Amino acid sequence: MPLIKRGCGLMATQPLPTKIKVRGAHVNNLKDMDIDIPLNSFVAITGRSGSGKSSLAMGVLYAEGARRYLNALSTFTRRRINQVGKAAVDSVQYLPSALALRQRPQVPGVRSTVGTMSESLNILRLVFSRLGSPVCPNGHRLTPTLAIAENMGHLVCYECGVHFTAFGAEDFAFNSNGACPTCGGIGEVRQIDPNLIIADETQTIREGAVASWHLPGRNFMPIVADAIGIPIDVPYQDLSAADKEKVLHGPKQTVAISIPSSKGKIFHMDNAVYENAFAAVEDSMATTKNERSIARLNRFYTFSTCPDCHGSRFAPKLMSQLLNGKNIAEVTDMTVADLHQFATTIVAWLPTEMHDLGQQLVDELLLSLQPMEELGLDYLTLSRPGATLSTGELQRIQLGRTLRSATTGVLYVLDEPSVGLHPANVNGLIKAFRGLVAQGNSVVVVDHDTSIISAADYVIEIGPGAGKTGGTIVDQGTVDQIKQQSASLIAPFLNGTATLRERPTLTDQQLWAKGALDIEVAHRFNIQDITAKIPKNRLTTVTGMSGAGKTTLILDSLIPALTATAKHQPLPAHVKHFDNNHIRHVVEVDSVPVGKNVRSTVATYTNILDNLRRLFAGTDTAQAHGWTTSQFSYNVAAGACPMCGGTGQISLDVQYLPDITEVCPQCHGARYNQETLTVQWHDKNIAEVLALSVDEALPFFQDEASIENTLQILHEMGLGYLLLGESTPALSGGEAQRLKLTSRIGKRQTGTLFVFDEPSVGLHPLDIQQLVKVFDQLIQQGATVIAIEHDLDVIANADYLIDMGPAGGINGGHIVATGTPQAVSDNPDSITGQYLKAHLNLFNQN
Repeated sequence: MPLIKRGCGLMATQPLPTKIKVRGAHVNNLKDMDIDIPLNSFVAITGRSGSGKSSLAMGVLYAEGARRYLNALSTFTRRRINQVGKAAVDSVQYLPSALALRQRPQVPGVRSTVGTMSESLNILRLVFSRLGSPVCPNGHRLTPTLAIAENMGHLVCYECGVHFTAFGAEDFAFNSNGACPTCGGIGEVRQIDPNLIIADETQTIREGAVASWHLPGRNFMPIVADAIGIPIDVPYQDLSAADKEKVLHGPKQTVAISIPSSKGKIFHMDNAVYENAFAAVEDSMATTKNERSIARLNRFYTFSTCPDCHGSRFAPKLMSQLLNGKNIAEVTDMTVADLHQFATTIVAWLPTEMHDLGQQLVDELLLSLQPMEELGLDYLTLSRPGATLSTGELQRIQLGRTLRSATTGVLYVLDEPSVGLHPANVNGLIKAFRGLVAQGNSVVVVDHDTSIISAADYVIEIGPGAGKTGGTIVDQGTVDQIKQQSASLIAPFLNGTATLRERPTLTDQQLWAKGALDIEVAHRFNIQDITAKIPKNRLTTVTGMSGAGKTTLILDSLIPALTATAKHQPLPAHVKHFDNNHIRHVVEVDSVPVGKNVRSTVATYTNILDNLRRLFAGTDTAQAHGWTTSQFSYNVAAGACPMCGGTGQISLDVQYLPDITEVCPQCHGARYNQETLTVQWHDKNIAEVLALSVDEALPFFQDEASIENTLQILHEMGLGYLLLGESTPALSGGEAQRLKLTSRIGKRQTGTLFVFDEPSVGLHPLDIQQLVKVFDQLIQQGATVIAIEHDLDVIANADYLIDMGPAGGINGGHIVATGTPQAVSDNPDSITGQYLKAHLNLFNQN
C-alpha cells in the first residue's frame, strides 16, 4: 500500500471505493437484496416486467442518493424542495448524489417549445439583444456595436438623434415581455364556432339542440329560454333569425321559472339568469382551471394561427431587430442543423470590434445545440411546441440538458431511456452514456433494449419472474459473462438463440386476402401527398425515426378519417381519399397509466371487485348484518378504514423533513375497516383476496365464471403476476396497454381497428412474445391491428411494414419501404431495414 508523508509521520492512503454496496434492500418486491454495483461505469439492469428493476434503480439508488444530497442542504431550502423519503434498505455505502430521468417525462404545457425546454432559446434571446441590429422609432437601422451591446437600456440613433430603449433579452421572451399581444404568446387564437355550439339543427331546444347548455349547471337553460319567449319545441333550423340571435348572443336577464324533477317535484327559482349559448362556454372557461373541463370546453372552439404573429408567438414589433438579416421568428423556425450552420456565419457579419463578444455568445449557443445534434434531434426546430413531441424526443431533450451541465461524481439513473427511440437513435444514446462516464460519473440504466444491454460495462439481471416471483438477482457480470449463463432470461436474446418469430410468413395473396384500408394524405406537417395501404385482419407495424411522420399518418389522419366515415361526416381537410373497407370502429390503446391515484387497482379497473363485492355481500354473515355491496367497497365510508379512508396508507407531514408515507397502522394496508374484514368467503376476507396474484386467484375462483374468465384473460396476456389489489398508476406502459385490452379479448372484433402506440414500452423480450400472442388473439377474432413501433422484436413479427422517413422532420414524411419484415430488411433505402436485417441475421445464424 502506498505511503504519504503527513507532518513528521507516515500514513497509508485509503483506496477510493469502486462499488456501491447495497445491503438488505426490500423496496416493493425486493427480497432483502445484497448487491455491489460498479461505480464510474455504465451499468444496465434488466429483467421481466414487474421483476423489481425499477425498485432497485429508482426506489433504492435514486431515492437514497437524492435524499442524502438534499440532507446536506439547509432545512430552509429542503422545506421548499419536493423531498424523497428514506428507502426501505438496511444500508447503502459509497452512493454518489443521484439524478433521475424517468420513463414518462411530464407532458409540456402549451407555452413550452423545444427552445424553452432545451434552454437554447434563452441563449438565442441574449444573442439577439446583444448582437442584433436594432431600428430606431424613425426607421433608421443601426449596425451592431459594442456601445449598443453595453448600453442596452438607452440608445441614441446616430442618424436622427432620437433617444429610444433597445430590446433586452427579456423582451425577446414570448412567455414574458415579448409575447404577441393578440395571442398572448401561444401562437394560436381560438374562437367559438357557432356550428359546434348547435349540436343538431334538426332538434328542438328542449331535445338538446344547444350543446353548450349541456354543460354543468346549464341543464335548466331551455326552461329559461322558454320563459323569455324563445320557442323551445320548434326545430332549431326553423327558428326565426331573431330567436337564433337570442339563443346565441341574447343579453343576460333574470326571470322566475319552475323546474319539474324526474320524481314529479317542482323547484321554483325566482331569479334564474338567462345565459346565451356563447356565454355558457365563455363563462365556464373563465371560471375553471381543471384540465378535463378545459378539454371539454375546447370542443366548442376552432383554433387557428394567430393573424398578427403568424404563429411565432413573438410580438410583431420584435421583428425589426435582425441578426445577419434574419429576425428571431425566422431563426427559431430553423431546424437545429440549419441553426448550427447559421450560427457559424454570425461572427463574420459583426464588426471587428465585436468578434470576441460574438464568438463567446455563438459558442454558448452551439454548445446548447450540440446534445440535440448528438442525440438525433437535429431535425427539430426551436419553435416546435413541446406538447407535439414524442416520449423519446422529450427524454432526449431532458438528457441533453443534463449533458450540458458537465457534472462529475454524480449517479445518473435512467428508467427506460430507449422508449420512443428508433434503433438508429439508440447509438447516440449509448454515446451519451459513455460521455457521462468519461466525465467521471456513474450511469445506471433500466432497459430491455438488447443493443443498450450489449453496450453496457456491467449487467444486472433481476427475476426470475415478476411480482412475488421476482426481486432476486438472477445473475450479474459483463455482457460476455451473461451470454454464457444458462439461467439468464436475457442471454438468448443477446446471443441470438431465442426464437424471434413464431408467426407464419404470409404470401402476397394471403396478406391481402381480406382487402385493405386505403388512405391518401395531401398535406399535414411534414407529409406531402402520400398514399398508404394497410392489409385488413393483419398485423401492420408503422416504423421510422422520431419525427418521420408515423403519428401524423396514423393518429392524425387514419383514425380521424375512420371516425368521420363511421359518423357519416366529411373527411379531415388534409385527407384526400379514404376507403375503410367496412371497418367501422377504432380502439386506440396507448401506454398512459391506468387510473390516477392509489384507489385504482387491477380489481377496480376490471370487473373483479364488483363481482367480489357481490360474493361477499351474499354471505350469511353479511346478510345477518344487513350489509349490501357498498360495505365491501373501500371507496365509501361504510367499508373503508376510518384512519386512511380506504387508501391503505397515511402521509405524515414532519415539517422540515420530507413527508413520510406509511402503511396505515389501523388496517395495516388492508384498506377496509375491522367490521368488514370479519366477513369471509371460502376462508378469506376481502383484503386477503385482493392480496392474491392473478395466477394465485385462478384456482380460488374456479367455480366463479364471471371472475375466472377475467383472470384467465389477464393470465393469457402475461399479467398473471399482478396482485388484484395492485395500484394501476404504478404499472409500466406495456402493462397498462395489456390491462386496457381485458374487456376486448374473447369477443368478435370484425370491423374493428386496434391502434397501439409503442406497445413494447417497458416490456422484456419474453413479454413481447406474449404481446404478439395478444395481437394474434385479436386478429383471430377478426380485428385489424396497427402498431406504431421501434422495437425490432415487434417489427420482426409483423405481417406487413410501412417504413417512413428517410429521417425525421423536414427530412421525413415519405413512405420509404413497405412489405414483409424480410422485404423491408432487404431494401437499401430503409434505415429501419438496415437495423432489422442485422437483427434477423443474429437470430437466423443460430
